[in-house]
Amino acid sequence: MENLVIIGMGCAGLTAAIYAARGNLDPFIITGSEEEGGQLMLTTMVENFPGFPDGVLGPDLIALMKKQAERFGARFLSERVTAFAHKNDAFEIKTGDGQTLQAKTVIISTGASAKWLGIESETRYRGRGVTSCATCDGYFFRDKEVIVIGGGDSACEESLFLTKFASKVTIIHRRDQLRASKIMQDRVFSNPKIKMAWNSEVVEVLGDGKKVTGVKLRNIATGKTTDFSCDGVFLAIGHEPNTAIFKSVIDLDEKGFVKTDRRMRTNVPGIFACGDVQDHIYKQAITASGTGCQAAMEAEKYLEEIKAMKK
Repeated sequence: MENLVIIGMGCAGLTAAIYAARGNLDPFIITGSEEEGGQLMLTTMVENFPGFPDGVLGPDLIALMKKQAERFGARFLSERVTAFAHKNDAFEIKTGDGQTLQAKTVIISTGASAKWLGIESETRYRGRGVTSCATCDGYFFRDKEVIVIGGGDSACEESLFLTKFASKVTIIHRRDQLRASKIMQDRVFSNPKIKMAWNSEVVEVLGDGKKVTGVKLRNIATGKTTDFSCDGVFLAIGHEPNTAIFKSVIDLDEKGFVKTDRRMRTNVPGIFACGDVQDHIYKQAITASGTGCQAAMEAEKYLEEIKAMKK
């Protein structure tokens, strides 16, 4: 039986792995075969992670963190988890390759996947002008014109943040009014840098093969399409937490995020969660790493407690 299984290999899971390995917990990390490495694998340059004054490529940061965890003895399995259950004071984890693991403690760090439009051109220019994080990438669009796709509070918050850098921000929304709270709408409408494109949807991302040059918009009411010039496309249509396999075991909130207390504990003793899977507010690499540290330290304390109880 494993002392600790960490499910997910983004910043949160890898930080948990580093701390757990240094604590002699001999952690076993199931990386996930689809989004291995998390959102940073979709990011080019990361300039806001401490310790890298010249920035670091997202995939490179993940590779360095994994190497650091391996140095202290963390073990990795590149597979996805297909089933998760709580059985007889332990946790049973089944993987896509047919393995069944037993664990005394589990840290869930499966993250949250950004919702995308689902068009081919969007994928082609992802990381080259198409992004889902204004806080991460807004700096790269200083004095540029960008669009934000969405109509809720997130879209408004992203748009307002981008006005610190961009010369113009246009919100693209399928309806003729925003879904955001009134206070957010008031802030958007009063900002001279923000414009609206109502009743519109992006049907294609345009580019020169290297970077985004614009989008093709379709008017929902008339069906007419027009080309719209811009340098960046920011999606703000929400995130989907990767929690489907856990919903019958632990408490989730109304949006599907794992409920934790301030110590990263779930409602089930022995199960902890960290990173974007339980954080729908900040969604940053550094905050994910911080909660990964917390989860590992709490898992270590939990294992010590159950060991003491058995004496």
